[in-house]
Amino acid sequence: MFKLSNLNPHIRPNFLLAYPVMLSMLGQVMTGVADSVMIGWTGATPLAASSFANVFFSIPLFFGIGVSYAITPLVAQAEGAHNQIKIIDTLKNGALINLITGFILVILIFSIIPFMHSMGQPEDAVTLAIPYLCIIAVAIIPTMIFQTYRQFAEGLQRTRVAMIIVVGCNIVNIALNYVLIFGHLGFPELGLNGAGWATLLSRCLMALSMMGYVYYGKKFRAYKAGFSIGNYSGSLISKMLHIGLPAGSQFIFEAGAFGFSALMMGWIGTTALAAHQIAINLATISYMTTSGLGAAAAIRVGNFLGQKDLKNMRSSAFTMIGMSVVLMMAWAMLFIFGRHFLPSLYIDDPSVIELTATLLIVAAFFQLSDGIQVVTAGALRGLQDVKIPSLLIFIAYWIIALPLGYWFAFPLNMGANGIWIGLSIGLTLTATAMVVRFNRLSKVKL
Repeated sequence: MFKLSNLNPHIRPNFLLAYPVMLSMLGQVMTGVADSVMIGWTGATPLAASSFANVFFSIPLFFGIGVSYAITPLVAQAEGAHNQIKIIDTLKNGALINLITGFILVILIFSIIPFMHSMGQPEDAVTLAIPYLCIIAVAIIPTMIFQTYRQFAEGLQRTRVAMIIVVGCNIVNIALNYVLIFGHLGFPELGLNGAGWATLLSRCLMALSMMGYVYYGKKFRAYKAGFSIGNYSGSLISKMLHIGLPAGSQFIFEAGAFGFSALMMGWIGTTALAAHQIAINLATISYMTTSGLGAAAAIRVGNFLGQKDLKNMRSSAFTMIGMSVVLMMAWAMLFIFGRHFLPSLYIDDPSVIELTATLLIVAAFFQLSDGIQVVTAGALRGLQDVKIPSLLIFIAYWIIALPLGYWFAFPLNMGANGIWIGLSIGLTLTATAMVVRFNRLSKVKL
């Protein structure tokens, strides 16, 4: 009888580890998707406002998530080496780092708000965006708490409960959106701000649920000392920051590129900004599924590295990259054939739907590059190699992709499509550079 495991011995364990992470990350991003869909029902201007606000929310948020990623490879490597004390110390010090990072990022967002009126965006969108941003900014703190215990559990290859928590809290978010955006069940109609409150409340619930799972879970009893306060390790904090800060920078460079592209869309007009928000929302869904594969790649590589099983480390990583290619081909087909239907779920404005459809064609072509680069970056995190990948991402996006996108969009009059073509070039360059680097480093280690 044919078995999938006969094709490649790593496919089955990779999938079993990755699919809860994929669904968890997909569920987490669906909070933003649900917000965009339900905000879009209220009109193009609130949708454009949420796009503008999310530039200043998503970039710090992704940086914080990147910082939290330092926990996973260290826990995975320590588990592979059967080092319980190191696992406990990683949890304790990681919790401190993530909490402080969350507060710093919230302060940073609030410091940007006074300058939002001078960024060349439609004034009606800016007026709606500011109070919404003030609400969702606070959600970074519970998100960082959630990430601490999620990354810890995933480093120990316990991935399913985070998936359940995220999906459950996403359902809560949708229900709160329905009540608070549109004013049902006796609540006031808060519009865009209602979506902000729904996001904040659902993320608080996520944080409390994940922390409770790790604290009370039988499988984590041996690591309960990781919840204690004090006796922090300066050397371990330094090591985690040397992994987390460059990993966070990777997200800043990539999310920042897409964020700056949103600003350029605002220079074109409200229709372009709304179309960009829908298209980037859909592209983020596909990205998060492969980001789950990338997180699993970091776990598998870190674990095999701790076991000093370098042959399986390399084989597992390249299998994960191949799985991302298959997955992203499916997403590309969905974007091409659903390019008019998918944006109609967000809004009924024909001009926004038509422009979004053309952007989804470009998005379909960069799906393979997007999947390959995020999984390979995860494999490199498993090797604790993050500084050079951060530099590669910076060059690909900020030195090449964004200037090209600006040139295509404005001097060459290609408009919104030109911006996305520039981003596509950046993704392709990043994917190529990441694969070459992992292939070289893994051969050297072998």
